[in-house]
Amino acid sequence: MNPAAKITAFVTALTASFGAAYGIGSAVGTGAGTTSSPERAEHTRSTAPPHARESRAAGPAGGLQVTEGGYTLDLSTPRLEAGQRGELRFAVRDGAGEPVKEFRREHGKELHLILASRDLVTYRHLHPARAADRTWSTPVELPAAGDYRVFADFTPADSNTGDLTLGADLAVSGPYKAAELPKPSRTAVVDGYTVSLNGDLRPDVPERLTFTVRKDGRPVTDLQPYLGAYGHLVALRAGDLAYLHVHPDGSTEPGPGVSFTATAPGSADYRLFLDFKHDGTVRTAAFTVPSAAAAQAPGTTAPPQEHGH
Repeated sequence: MNPAAKITAFVTALTASFGAAYGIGSAVGTGAGTTSSPERAEHTRSTAPPHARESRAAGPAGGLQVTEGGYTLDLSTPRLEAGQRGELRFAVRDGAGEPVKEFRREHGKELHLILASRDLVTYRHLHPARAADRTWSTPVELPAAGDYRVFADFTPADSNTGDLTLGADLAVSGPYKAAELPKPSRTAVVDGYTVSLNGDLRPDVPERLTFTVRKDGRPVTDLQPYLGAYGHLVALRAGDLAYLHVHPDGSTEPGPGVSFTATAPGSADYRLFLDFKHDGTVRTAAFTVPSAAAAQAPGTTAPPQEHGH
């Protein structure tokens, strides 16, 4: 994973309508405003220094497609029932239609699965298990109905394509009530922790975002490594779920601040999800922020944009 600004822009054209029945997906893992079990939060620390990890070259937007670079995300569970525990199953297939045999481990895992609702209220960072037949699965229990997007983030071991992020739609039936995007805020509260955000997202310009974690008003200085880092950040653009996944800027300090360098894939409102671990439990702090360009007053000029990543 690129610890600075690994961007895979998702411009998906999802309009899956089911009348009053829609789908939302979630699974065992961290979620916005939720906690995960300590045993699921234990992962191997990555020993590779941040500068040693290669960034993905600029190219066509990733995640737009179920198929990219000769690989396909085969989601065999396209629909689930809200309020019922089920199982999300999928495979990553090569050009011959066979399940991929080997993956490079990134931050202790062969594949990272991100699942988010279209309204950006619910978020999960999942770590599914791979079976002997090379299919993947993870248990899910969906809190509400709506449309979801599933992102599989991985690197095939025998490929020169580098990091890939493939996307597929997940629908879950049940009574549906549209939710509004949470209002912009630079502070998030989860399980007694207060996380504040300093910094701005800008289109095509790298910017530093620093999250400061406090508990009961006191800075947390003993954050624990989660997937080899003191924090993980995913940003999703409102409207089309353009996708941004970055890791910290190589800091070895266990808090209270965790910094990232990130580049927004366009001007809009974004929903930021910060995973952090403390006292053996992973928690997710969620924020709604506009990109800096989108927040400008009418008549002002946006800063020059640098294209490429």
